[in-house]
Amino acid sequence: MPRLPLVTALSSLLLFAALTAQAQLRADTVRLTSGVRYVVRTAGTGASAQPGDRMAVHYTGFLPDGHIFDSSVAQGRPLRLRVGQGEVIPGWDEVLLHLPTGTRAWVSIPARQAYGSSGVRDPDNESRYLIPPDSQLIFELEVVRIR
Repeated sequence: MPRLPLVTALSSLLLFAALTAQAQLRADTVRLTSGVRYVVRTAGTGASAQPGDRMAVHYTGFLPDGHIFDSSVAQGRPLRLRVGQGEVIPGWDEVLLHLPTGTRAWVSIPARQAYGSSGVRDPDNESRYLIPPDSQLIFELEVVRIR
């Protein structure tokens, strides 16, 4: 993943901290039984997905310390997936069924609904982790399309 300019990295960290704190205090935070929580920032007007539907989703993923670990926005194209088919982490499969086309949301996913105790190792350096074990993850998601 390319390094972000310092100003962008600091801005992202401050935004992450503010939104994480806000999501913990907001009355409109939705809590799913699995522990996944989300706050809709922009309500979508399109249809909601059903298991097996194809989706295009823009995302930015944050570690608990606010560092960005991955971003489709930085890659210049949304992630394409079939929801509910195990192509993404379980927390995504669950929350995406609640977000209609056009929705932008902040999503908090507990470790057990993400990568759990395994984490994700850096393919270029197996002694490091891209996502440390037992990490809660925060995502900014935008549902671009559902088919």
